[in-house]
Amino acid sequence: MTGPEPENPPKRPPAVLVLAQPVTRAEVARLCERLSTLARRAGPGPVTVDVGGVGRPDLAVVEAVTRLRLTAGRLGRGIQLRNARGELRRLLAWAGLDEALTSPAALDHALGVEPGGETEQREEALGVQEGVEPGDPAR
Repeated sequence: MTGPEPENPPKRPPAVLVLAQPVTRAEVARLCERLSTLARRAGPGPVTVDVGGVGRPDLAVVEAVTRLRLTAGRLGRGIQLRNARGELRRLLAWAGLDEALTSPAALDHALGVEPGGETEQREEALGVQEGVEPGDPAR
């Protein structure tokens, strides 16, 4: 006789927030609240922000993306933009937010997480001699 079947909880869908035209500065706080709600209900991973309906981007859109990125970061997540067109891409790159356009692997960088790797070898400074104390083991 076997024990009860382990329950597999249903997978929660990823969080997707859709931005539509026009995005105004007055809407940014509401968008951040919506992102928070979606992120808490969704499965793990970055929040996808679909910007395909934005139309002609302006600084209000850049502010929205910036604040959404900060909100997601406070929740331990990143954002990834979907359907970002050329003009929005250029504007975000100009503002230094182009990492939101990249693949999920780059989201760790956006959140300040450094990838693992080998430690850097340090060179000894020229003209500096190391003092040796009596009784120190030889290197």
